[in-house]
Amino acid sequence: MSGKTRGRARGRARGGTDQAASRRPGEQGSGPPPVQPPPPAGAGGPPPAGGSGRAAYRGGAREPRPGMSSDIPRVPVEQMADMAIGTGAASQVPRKRSEFRYQDLRTRPAHVTNKQGTEGRPIQLLANFFQLQMTPKFVALYQYQVDFNPTIDSRKLKAALLFTHEELLGTVKAFDGGILYLPRKLQEKVTTVYSKRNFDDTKIQITITLTNELPPSSPQFLQVVNIIFRRLLTAIDMKEIGRHYFNPKLAIDIPQHKLSVMPGFATSILQYENEILLGADIAHKILRTDCVLDIMYNIYNDDRGRGSFFDRAFKALVGSIVLTRYNNKTYRVDDIDWDKRPTDKFKLHNGDEISYIEYYQKNYEKTVTDMEQPLLVSKPKKSDIRRGQTGNIYLLPELCTLTGLSDDVRADFQVMKDVATHTRIAPEGRCKRLIDFINIMNRNPKVQSEMGGWGLKFEPKLLKLTGRVLPQEPITQLEKVFLQYRQEECDWSRDMRGKELKTATNLNNWMVMSTRRDGGAAQDLVQTLNRVCGPMGMRIQSPRMYELQNDRNETFLSTIKQNLTRDTQLVLVVVPNNKKDRYDAIKKCTCIENPVPSQVVVARTLSKKQMLMSVATKIAIQINCKLGGEVWALHIPLSGTMVCGIDTYHDSAKKGASVAGIICSINQTFTRYYSRVAYQSTDVELVNGLRTALTSALRKYAEVNDNKLPSKIIVYRDGVGDGQLAGVFEHEVHQILDALHKVKGADYDPKLAVVVVKKRINARFFARAGQQGMANPMPGTCIDTEVTKPEWYDFYLVSQSVRQGTVTPTHYNVIWDQTGLKPDHMQRLSYKLTHLYYNWPGTIRVPAPCQYAHKLAFLVGQSLHKDPSLDLADKLFFL
Repeated sequence: MSGKTRGRARGRARGGTDQAASRRPGEQGSGPPPVQPPPPAGAGGPPPAGGSGRAAYRGGAREPRPGMSSDIPRVPVEQMADMAIGTGAASQVPRKRSEFRYQDLRTRPAHVTNKQGTEGRPIQLLANFFQLQMTPKFVALYQYQVDFNPTIDSRKLKAALLFTHEELLGTVKAFDGGILYLPRKLQEKVTTVYSKRNFDDTKIQITITLTNELPPSSPQFLQVVNIIFRRLLTAIDMKEIGRHYFNPKLAIDIPQHKLSVMPGFATSILQYENEILLGADIAHKILRTDCVLDIMYNIYNDDRGRGSFFDRAFKALVGSIVLTRYNNKTYRVDDIDWDKRPTDKFKLHNGDEISYIEYYQKNYEKTVTDMEQPLLVSKPKKSDIRRGQTGNIYLLPELCTLTGLSDDVRADFQVMKDVATHTRIAPEGRCKRLIDFINIMNRNPKVQSEMGGWGLKFEPKLLKLTGRVLPQEPITQLEKVFLQYRQEECDWSRDMRGKELKTATNLNNWMVMSTRRDGGAAQDLVQTLNRVCGPMGMRIQSPRMYELQNDRNETFLSTIKQNLTRDTQLVLVVVPNNKKDRYDAIKKCTCIENPVPSQVVVARTLSKKQMLMSVATKIAIQINCKLGGEVWALHIPLSGTMVCGIDTYHDSAKKGASVAGIICSINQTFTRYYSRVAYQSTDVELVNGLRTALTSALRKYAEVNDNKLPSKIIVYRDGVGDGQLAGVFEHEVHQILDALHKVKGADYDPKLAVVVVKKRINARFFARAGQQGMANPMPGTCIDTEVTKPEWYDFYLVSQSVRQGTVTPTHYNVIWDQTGLKPDHMQRLSYKLTHLYYNWPGTIRVPAPCQYAHKLAFLVGQSLHKDPSLDLADKLFFL
C-alpha cells in the first residue's frame, strides 16, 4: 500500500497495522500523565507535512505497513488529577463534573397543584433508590473561598499547603483549588493561616473566607455529595469508565465472541418529591478482548472484504468508542492517522520531546511491540476545549479496546443471546445485587469514615412506594369486534387471526418484482397474501410480476420507473439480501422521485414455508397501513384533539445535521396520521421546522374533519436528554405556539400541552411475587409519587411486557399544559397511545406517534437524506 495523500472530503482509512495498542499521549485535548501539568494552549508541533488523518491518503497501492514521517505530534495534557476526598493532600474536588446532571429547571405549570392521579388499582412497589439520611446534628455544608498570597497556579501544591492545617480544617474536606467544602463551620468568617513552600521556604498566606452555607435542598449540596459518593466507589475496587463505575475484577469473558462484560453501577443523588435519594442501577460495559490493532490485522488479512484495506478499516473503526486500559478512559475515534508511528515524538509541557514508546513505558509501564502501527485520532470534547485543550488526541491501537457492539454484531442473534445472559438481569437478581451494593458501601471502613465525617449515610433498603395499575384498554377492529388479551402480556396477535381490520384497503393495481432466482419466493408470497388478506377484509387483485435478469440496483430502479403508472398503488420488491445501498436506492425512487408506497422484502424471510403465513400476515398489515388503512383502535374520549409525535435522528450522510420526524393525528381515533420532516443542527436537538410541519398538518386535519381545527393539541417530544430540556421548554414550545397562532389568525387559539418522553433512564420498579420473590410490574403501572421531581409535572409508566430481564419504564414530563386535562387524563391518554403502533400487536414503550416519528426520521436519516414526497404524507409509508 503506497502513499499518496487523501483529501479530507473522501478520507476513509488507510494504513498499516500490527498488534495491539492504544495510547493517550500526543494529544492536546485530554491528558496523559497525571504527574505533568497541562501544556499551554496551542502547544505542540505542526501537523505532518504530507497531511494527516483523512487527508493522508487518496488511494493507489501502498505498502502493508508503510513507514511514516516523524513529525512532532501534538502535546499531551495532564489528566485531571484524581480526586480522593478524604484526609490527604489529594482530597480535591473538580469545580465542574460533567457526569453530574442536576436539573433545577422548573417546568411544572403553575395550575398543577396536585400531579397525582387516582384511577387504577393500587400496587405496592420497590424502586432502585436508597434514602440519603443525615445525622441529627447535620445542618449544612459550608463553602469557603481560598486565596493564596503570593499566587500559586498548581492545584496540587495549593492542596498540599492548605491541608497542613488539619487541626483547623478537620480530616474530612473537599477542595478544588479555589473552593473548599467543610462539614462544619469555622469560628471566624475570614480565617488567615500561613504555610511554608518546601522547595524555596517561601511563606504563603492562605485566606479562607466563608461564602455560602449549603442546605440539603441546595443543588450545589447535591453536586458535592454526588462527587463525594462517586469517588468513594473507588474504595470498593470500582473504576470510573465514562460516566459510570465498573469493577474490572468481576468482568466475565465470552471467548467465543471475543467479548468481555464488565459489571458496574450508574448512580446519582438528587432531590426527589419528598427526600434526597440515591438512584442506583446495574450497568454493563461491553469490551472486545482483542485490541484495536488485532482488529486491524484481521481486516487486512480478510480476503473476502470488498474495497481497500484503508476504507474497510476506516468504516470499521471511525465513529466507535475505545477504552484505553492503562487509564480506563474512553475516546471516540474520529480518524486514523496513517502517517504517525509510535516512534514519533511529541513535546511535553516543559518543552522536552519524548516518543510515544518512551512515554508509555515511563508512565504506564506499557511496552509497545509494533513500531509500524498508525495512530487513532480523537478530537477533543467540549469539556476539553473549555479547558484550553484544542488539539487532536492520538491513541495507539495496540493499547485500545473497542467498547460496545457494532451493528454487524447486533445483527448476530447468537452473539446477542450470549451477551444477554449476562446483561439481562431478572428483577429478583437485580434487587439482590443492588442491596448487596449498598451494604458493601455502608460496611466499608473508608466509606463509613468519610460519610460519617460528612454526617451522611444511606438507608440499606430499597425504597418502598405505591403505584397504580391503570385499567385494561379494550381493543376493537370492526365496530363491535373486541380483541381479547391478558393485560399481563399486552399481546393480541392471536386474537387478531381471521378478523377484519378496522379499515381495510383494497389492492387493485400493484407490481411485484424480484430476480429470476427469487421468482418462486415472490410467487409464494403473492399466493399467501391472497390467502391471509381475505379474512382481514382486504381484496387483492393479481399483481404485475417482473423477473429481473440481475440484482444490480439500476435494474431494480429502471423496472420501477418503466412500469409505474398513475394508478399503481404499491410496489413490492423481493430482494436477494439486505444490501443497504439497494434498499436506499429503492426507497429514494419510491419516496421521492416516483412517490408510491413500497414494500421491500428480503428473500431469506420467505424461505421458511412454515413461517410464511405469519410473515405474509405482517406484510399485509403493513401494506394496509401504507395504503391509508387502519388496523385496530380503542376508545379515547377526547374530541377535537390532535396528538403529535416528534423524534430526531442524526443524518448519516450530512455531517452536523439531524432530521426530525413530525407526526400528527388527523382523525378522532388517533389512527390516521400526517407526517413531515425537518432538519436542524446536530449539536442542539431542536426542531426548527415545526412551523411549516404543523401548519400543513392542521390544514390536513381541517380537510378530514369538516373544516374544523382541533381545540387541543398534545405534543409528545421524544429524543430529549435532561441537558436539552431547557432548550425544548424555551425554544420549541414557543415555535409551536407561533405556528398555531399563524394558521388562522387571532381567532384560532387551541390549548397546547407538550410532553417530553424519555426512555433512557435508570429508574426501575419491582412488584412482589409470592412471599419473597420479585417480578416486573404489570403493563399499565403508573408511578407519580416519591421518585418524581417536585419542580416537574412528571410520572413514570410501565406500558410493555418483557419476557427476559427487568422492564424499563418510560418517563413522561409535561413541560407545558394549557389543556385543563387532569393528571389522570394525561396518564390514561399516554397509556392508550402505546396500544396504537401498527407494527406490533401489543403495547410499546412510547406513545405510537413517537414511534412513528422515529421510524420516519430513521428512514430519512439513513436512506433518503431528503424530504419525502408530500404525496405520501397522509400515509404510514415509512413502516
